[in-house]
Amino acid sequence: MEKTRILMVCLGNICRSPLAEGIMRSKLFGRKKFEVDSAGTGGWHTGEAPDPRSIAIAKEHGLDISGQRGRQFGVNDFDRFDHIFVMDNSNYRDVIRLARNDQDKQKVSLILDAIFPGENVDVPDPYYGGTDGFANVYDMLDQACDIIKERI
Repeated sequence: MEKTRILMVCLGNICRSPLAEGIMRSKLFGRKKFEVDSAGTGGWHTGEAPDPRSIAIAKEHGLDISGQRGRQFGVNDFDRFDHIFVMDNSNYRDVIRLARNDQDKQKVSLILDAIFPGENVDVPDPYYGGTDGFANVYDMLDQACDIIKERI
């Protein structure tokens, strides 16, 4: 059986995309036909664990994302993944810039399009905010992942 592979992408792969990966994995738990990963458009945090605030908000919801490690998005991810969900319009532009063809481009979408179709809504980057920003981001991603899970 062929697996459906899902990639979550943000800027540094330490705040939003690790949360999205953890949330989606929890929603697809026990389904062997899915694989979920995350990456960042930038490589500054390659090999690093998620931001402690992302780890904390995930833990509050019963998820352990502390074992994840940051990595940078690359062209080969278009070959490896069926669905690439980006956190904001800047990430979208960065990923689309690497696309080699229309088939690559069709795999990429804003994650919040699941909740707000066609409105191009960004998941705000909570990095420079307080802990409330991480809670709000968690809630947005949780809602979007519920919808995506039903569609794929």
